[in-house]
Amino acid sequence: MSKYDLIVIGGGPAGYVGAIRAAQLGKKVACVERDRAGGTCLNWGCIPTKSLLRNAELYRLMTHHADDFGLSFDNLSFDWGKVIGRSRKVADRLAGGIEFLFKKNKVDYILGSGSIPEPGKVSVNDSNGGSQLLEADHILVATGCKTRELPDFPIDEKTVLGSTAAMVLDKQPKDIVIIGAGAIGIEFAYFFNAFGTSVTVVEMQPRVLPVEDADVSKALERALKKQGIKLLTETKVTGTENGGDHVEITVEKSGGATETLTAETSLVAIGVQPVLPEGFSPELDRGYIVTDDRYATSVPGVYAAGDIIGPPWLAHVASFEAIQCIEGLFVEGYQPRKVGTFPGCTYCQPQVASVGLTEQAAVEKGLKFQVGQFPYQASGKAQAVGETEGFIKLILGEEHGEILGAHIIGAEATELIAELGLAIEAELTYEDIENTIHAHPTLSEMVHEAAGAAHGEAIHI
Repeated sequence: MSKYDLIVIGGGPAGYVGAIRAAQLGKKVACVERDRAGGTCLNWGCIPTKSLLRNAELYRLMTHHADDFGLSFDNLSFDWGKVIGRSRKVADRLAGGIEFLFKKNKVDYILGSGSIPEPGKVSVNDSNGGSQLLEADHILVATGCKTRELPDFPIDEKTVLGSTAAMVLDKQPKDIVIIGAGAIGIEFAYFFNAFGTSVTVVEMQPRVLPVEDADVSKALERALKKQGIKLLTETKVTGTENGGDHVEITVEKSGGATETLTAETSLVAIGVQPVLPEGFSPELDRGYIVTDDRYATSVPGVYAAGDIIGPPWLAHVASFEAIQCIEGLFVEGYQPRKVGTFPGCTYCQPQVASVGLTEQAAVEKGLKFQVGQFPYQASGKAQAVGETEGFIKLILGEEHGEILGAHIIGAEATELIAELGLAIEAELTYEDIENTIHAHPTLSEMVHEAAGAAHGEAIHI
């Protein structure tokens, strides 16, 4: 029986990061992964979807805005197979990169399905029917989540899709109904629509991206509708039928009117559900593992991090949790932190990114605050690159001027949000941002202008 300081079950953003960090600290580590290093994010989520979205962005730019740049094309077309193939190549390359990092850091990478027959032991069954029993002082469970299905509408990866099947379709669907308008649903809506698929999105909540600031959600709705995407908000699914070569989805709108939507395929994007290792019965909350302030589960010697311990289901959050857990285990005197403020990003066009409180949340908390907002339309760089849709919105504490929340919709929003996350983490004020010289011309200047706008000090509006 092989003995380790740490065995990690799951090779995604929590698992591989936790394994590598422990190895960097001089520990003997094994990482057990049943599919491929990188987990869902790298292989079937964050990375390959961004590849698809980049293809969609370029194609839409050339088909709808080429003339704005003085460009023209004859017989512009796309190869669906190559669009999908590029995405898979990117994922393959990065999965190989994780395996290289395991070797570099002397992490034993074990392919197989891991279970916990008893504390301190991990049983691994591989695809060839073999098995082995491993022993460890500590076990980190980072097994993540999978797509949540609709009752009576099981995913068959042909006409009823989860996000994994949606990114490897052999044939582009003529039309698609997407159930759920969170980040996954909206990103796929943008992708399919950009290539000419007729897209309808069904969402129970009053607006798309319901966790985002209301102003941002409303602006995104306007942009998506302008692109030709049909959005049915405040609409619930009341009936489903998989006809084998098509789907029929009955929906009820807020006023009680019903409609049956027919399409070649449907994407179910209503959330995720946890994936627990076998033989492991910790304390759970709605199916997710409960952990204490050191990421310990109720089972002695077993810890958990990432999506398996509940929302927010984000790769960067998972990696943060794993590092906190590992350093709490192996760095003397270190007190791990639980997740507080974190960025959320949606990679459609226009992009959406946020960190901290929404305006509604600030109101509900009874906080006194001011709002600073600056439009892309007033940015010289946005005008120069032809990306004038959107705005930056800051929520600032009234008394001290601290950044309570930041919300961006527009080009490169997912890159611009980092400065504001740092500002919140470092407890900076709007004056600190205003006193920091931002390069000109850049999109990041808009952060500076938005900070000033809250006090009537913005120069360019």
